[in-house]
Amino acid sequence: MKSILRFITCGSVDDGKSTLIGHMLYDAKLLFADQEEAIEAESRASNSEGILNYSLLLDGLMAEREQSITIDVAYRYFTTKNRSFIVADCPGHEQYTRNMVVGAAFADVAIILVDASKGISTQTRRHVRICVFMGIKHIVLAVNKMDIIHYDRKRFEEIRREFKHAINNCDLESFTIIPVSATEGDNLNKKSINTPWYKGKPLLTYLEKLNIEQSSANDVFLMPVQRVCRPAPNFRGYQGQIENGSISVGDEVFVLPGNERARISKLYVTNNKRKSAYIGQAVTICLDKEIDISRGSVLMKRNAAEFDDHFQATVIWLGDVPLMEGRNYFIKCGTMEQPAKVTRIYHKIEIDSGKNIYVSQVLKNEFAYCEIVLSQRMAFNYFKLNQSIGQFILIERLTNQTVGCGIIELPLHYSNNIMWQKTDITRAIRASQKGQKPCTVWFTGLSGSGKSTIANMVEKRLVAEGKHTMLLDGDNMRHGLCRDLGFVENDRSENVRRVAEVAKLLNDAGLIVLTAFISPYQRDRESAKQIIGDENYIEIYMSTPLEICERRDTKGLYEKAKKGDILYFTGISSSYEVPVNPNIEIDTSKCTLEESVEKIIKLINVKSI
Repeated sequence: MKSILRFITCGSVDDGKSTLIGHMLYDAKLLFADQEEAIEAESRASNSEGILNYSLLLDGLMAEREQSITIDVAYRYFTTKNRSFIVADCPGHEQYTRNMVVGAAFADVAIILVDASKGISTQTRRHVRICVFMGIKHIVLAVNKMDIIHYDRKRFEEIRREFKHAINNCDLESFTIIPVSATEGDNLNKKSINTPWYKGKPLLTYLEKLNIEQSSANDVFLMPVQRVCRPAPNFRGYQGQIENGSISVGDEVFVLPGNERARISKLYVTNNKRKSAYIGQAVTICLDKEIDISRGSVLMKRNAAEFDDHFQATVIWLGDVPLMEGRNYFIKCGTMEQPAKVTRIYHKIEIDSGKNIYVSQVLKNEFAYCEIVLSQRMAFNYFKLNQSIGQFILIERLTNQTVGCGIIELPLHYSNNIMWQKTDITRAIRASQKGQKPCTVWFTGLSGSGKSTIANMVEKRLVAEGKHTMLLDGDNMRHGLCRDLGFVENDRSENVRRVAEVAKLLNDAGLIVLTAFISPYQRDRESAKQIIGDENYIEIYMSTPLEICERRDTKGLYEKAKKGDILYFTGISSSYEVPVNPNIEIDTSKCTLEESVEKIIKLINVKSI
């Protein structure tokens, strides 16, 4: 069976990536007859000279052909007598960096193209960093359009020196540089007579001969569980792809989370029963005893992974909204997905120089070194030891879009040194003593919408009914616990987080808690809901219109905000995200104070049953 080489082509815009692959396949007779005929026909239609446009083989989207650019990642499969190949042609535009990351995630080798007439660009350096970032260990620099500079060896050597300096600190196993012309075919499939000074192999020959076998000292078996298979009552199998090492029937495995041990009783590769299996194979594993295992669990031999909820990571940011400290996301690492928060941004990494620059936020396509905390501990590893559980993506919680891609650099074993201290007096005992079910009533809305007024009236009613309560008001909290926070977005997020943690503690004390905070961002309210607990969280959206809120403004805050005296004022210079699914919506311009209070009291009483 021929070995398979997976490679990508990348580089700056118009460096000739699609043309290079198309021409290489055309000259090597690796296209089907109908593909050749289609390229020849479309080329004749697009130019009077009938010059072949080899990029048409990969640029399949209508927008790509109209603009002569690559937008999406185009995959092609081909085989020579020596090797099989899968190539991903990646876009060069900065706005499509997300697509380039997707292509780099699957590749063993990167062919980075440079226009000989332009030299190394910022986007070239960005693509180098992404390739190394995604674990690619073999890079080929194809200096393209040598025909434009008349095959000038001096210019070629200048680019070689500049590129070698750019990859100076990169952890690569191999690197070569080849002078090519994608349009003329120089040094693609055979040596060109136009570059007698080049002594290396042509590109296709080099790829056929390249050895990509990795000698890993870490060959311990590891498999993230993707699915629990139960086709019959007497069969339970755990399915996934072996990401490291090998396994045999009778071997003992270690399960995270749970720290359980068991032995392999049966082993299937696809639907075939086997005695053993190895890295890269999709398997079904049966154990000799029942253990609580689900998607996201990890089977391994010995301790092949870290198990923690805190780590440092390098992240490439792909979202349109900047990354800031305190933001909440979903993280997907291996087969585990759970909530996570970026608690600290140490610095961003400058593309050209590689220097660390201290920033408060990270913009799209920038690299940053961050600290991330998870909602619960999970199995992960250093990226250099195991890519499958050493890399992750960050997902925006509201839109479900992937906004970041990261690699784990260093576990932070804070939680290993902190143990939860059990106490004899529980939340249930405290609640029973007070004769009520604790909950948090979260009032959100613009300044002047009636949050504090109604929360105060609701508390008075509850106390009159013999309930035990605590009111947390936004302004009051900023006099003490949150006095160090401002009103920029990440400070607002931290303000909500602290209040939610306090509300949870007060609920644990058996109290009914009322909070009156603008809390303008949906993701922060969702985070508060998660901290407090879905069953204990009641969201009241005060939907009073902005013009009514401005009329009621006894403090003159709206007027100051319009003059620019107050920055980041919600409704004027800062946005408010309307709650997606509040328990109650109250517009105090249409609903009286008494009616509003009555609605909320009824809901609290229902929740307290």
